[in-house]
Amino acid sequence: MSTARGVRERARIELTAAIKDEARRQLAAEGAAKLSLRAVARELGMVSSALYRYFPSRDDLLTALIVDAYDAVGAAAEAAAAGSAGADPVERWTRVCAAVRDWALAHPHEYALIYGSPVPGYEAPQDTVAPASRVGNAMIGILRDAHATRGLALPPLPAPLRHEADRMTADFAEGLPPEVVAALVAAWAQLVGLVSFELFGQFNRVVEDRDAFFAHAVRRLADSVGLLPAPGA
Repeated sequence: MSTARGVRERARIELTAAIKDEARRQLAAEGAAKLSLRAVARELGMVSSALYRYFPSRDDLLTALIVDAYDAVGAAAEAAAAGSAGADPVERWTRVCAAVRDWALAHPHEYALIYGSPVPGYEAPQDTVAPASRVGNAMIGILRDAHATRGLALPPLPAPLRHEADRMTADFAEGLPPEVVAALVAAWAQLVGLVSFELFGQFNRVVEDRDAFFAHAVRRLADSVGLLPAPGA
């Protein structure tokens, strides 16, 4: 790469980061529905036509922010899973859930962007699917490891749900029992609900010791997906 090309590429990377940082500031101040390329350009001292060379539309900028947020929370979950490799599966599950909560509390507006109310007029493209799967895949990895070693206690699965559970297993969790996959999807939704209730104020005047409550809740979720406690626990 020539020196001039390298300088231009670094400048592009830095300006792209600056655009996204300003967009995140606007998300925090105004919400995703009011995100405006013109406003971002104005705050950065750019003409809007120059910003369009980086993000042709508001939806392109939103997609970049959404992918970044999914990648960030996914990386936190993956780090928790990797850092607890070899530990008790219930402990690994708990650490992954805690990593998601910790990231959400540290990045509330980015969490709201991916797990809050849909942005009017925005339809997420296929580019968001793989990043959005990272937390779930970290959980699936823990369940696969447990299934291969200690085993799993199969949760009950109603007969009318069998076909759907088989389909989900084939789609994204091959090798796991369908009973566990159906329970995992429910547990993932409940984890998002727990974090959202805390983040968006629904626990106010209801739950005071939120650390203890969260730890108890995710331990029950571990039970629900069939993770077995360590011997003697």
